[in-house]
Amino acid sequence: MTEPENVSLGNIPFLADLPEKALSDLAKRCSWRTFAPGEQVIDRQSDSCDLYFIVEGRSRVVNFSLSGREVTFDDREGGEYFGELAALDGEPRSANVVALENTVVACLSQEGFHDMLLTYPQVAVRILKNMAKIVRISTDRIMDLSTLGANNRVHAELLRLAGSNIQDDNTARISPIPIHGDIASRVSTTRETVARVFSDLTREGILQRDRDALIILDVEQLNDIVEQVRGEGD
Repeated sequence: MTEPENVSLGNIPFLADLPEKALSDLAKRCSWRTFAPGEQVIDRQSDSCDLYFIVEGRSRVVNFSLSGREVTFDDREGGEYFGELAALDGEPRSANVVALENTVVACLSQEGFHDMLLTYPQVAVRILKNMAKIVRISTDRIMDLSTLGANNRVHAELLRLAGSNIQDDNTARISPIPIHGDIASRVSTTRETVARVFSDLTREGILQRDRDALIILDVEQLNDIVEQVRGEGD
């Protein structure tokens, strides 16, 4: 598939400062594909080493335990990318990727990816910074699994989802509203546990559900709950 109309690699933030000709040349080296919701974009068992730019849509990076339980690593939005590990080292994929909605991706071969990094070192630096961010988040989650009970892991995940949306008035808005099963998959617990924690936080005046968002009404209090338990484990 050739580059579709009305989409561009210029919408990928970490490529945005490349010259127009460079973006055009890069787009020509990509194969373009579309995926329907629920369709698999990357199979962990495949030997592909391509890098995938999400031009439109949203995808989920997941794995499955031996028992079949889904473990969610991350959701990637339009403008982001995935597949960089195999594209860098040529080793097998570390996870599966599934489209969450209608998704358009541009697939760049491993050779094309390496050429891009060598030609545009500023892109290589952004890739490295993003990988460092992923390692830090993964380290935090490993620590949470080792030191926090299921309820507090849900608390910690809410704080991660709040991210940069924390406001000066100590509130945070999480939109769209996360699905209980998705949070359960991220923190290795059950949907029932997530529902119970949400109910408890609502009753305590820490969490509020609006029509299209979850509102953390007291970010500091929620953070204190998690940090108190982490401190007990020191």
